[in-house]
Amino acid sequence: MAETRLSDYTHPRYWPTWIGLGLMRGMSWLPLPAIAMFGGALGMLLYVLHGPRRHVVHVNIRRCFPELQPRAQARMARRHFRAFGQALLEMGVTWWASEVRLKRLTHFRGREHYEKALREKKSIILLVPHFVGLETGGMRLSIDHPMVTVFRHPVNKLVSAVMGRARARFQMRLVEHNKPLTAVVRQIKAGSPLYYLPDQDAGLRQSVFAPFFGILAATFVVLPRLAGMTDAVVIPCITRQLSWGRGYQIIFRPPLKDFPSGDAVADTTRMNHEIQVVVREIPEQYFWVHKRFKTRPKGEADFYKRG
Repeated sequence: MAETRLSDYTHPRYWPTWIGLGLMRGMSWLPLPAIAMFGGALGMLLYVLHGPRRHVVHVNIRRCFPELQPRAQARMARRHFRAFGQALLEMGVTWWASEVRLKRLTHFRGREHYEKALREKKSIILLVPHFVGLETGGMRLSIDHPMVTVFRHPVNKLVSAVMGRARARFQMRLVEHNKPLTAVVRQIKAGSPLYYLPDQDAGLRQSVFAPFFGILAATFVVLPRLAGMTDAVVIPCITRQLSWGRGYQIIFRPPLKDFPSGDAVADTTRMNHEIQVVVREIPEQYFWVHKRFKTRPKGEADFYKRG
């Protein structure tokens, strides 16, 4: 990635972004429980003020958890916004805190699955669903071992520059999403685990429809392709935000057996099932603000249409 100087972004249109980044930087020096308190309040403010995104969250939760009563669904939506707001403010800690502090704030569960694959010098793909703590998880893991991840530039170029520098400050290599797969394959084969986020709706390109919570969702077929090309072990990895600002827990689940199978639909269906299992364990921390079901099979109505 080309070197970008932050001094290039002095135009007045970037001033609000500078103010926001400055607040995040200042907030990052606070104890995590205090950040969690302010972040929860920010999340509830977003819940009240951001009607369109609140609608998306309610639709996602209502359709994915039809067994819950409406009051329980609404409660989950509010909890999600609190977790989301907390993660937004804690991103300053992730981007700027010292290595020592990041280690102190993160804990592990199931790390033996990851360590075993590293010891055996296997190619590794970490299957990382979109939970609110994923930024912290990737940063923490890149302290211990060189890694690679695929990223997409934010629209705001200043945010993109700051984010890129932050993510690469330890041992994380960044590959832009529009680069050929071979750029990632080389890194995996060279021994850098891939921190891979496969569960957002990016349209029909390189996707198939596979069930997620019983709903057909446009799902990338890239994970089975990469696993096949690199002979990699696929290990689900989830970063859980602990309550009351107690830090984060990075959870490794057992590697997927007999994956990939060679059947793209079967493999993406299995991937979605694995994600669904952990979402049910920590439902309020999944990225419900995303329009996961925006792309529909031909003839289906708009999933998020009001009324």
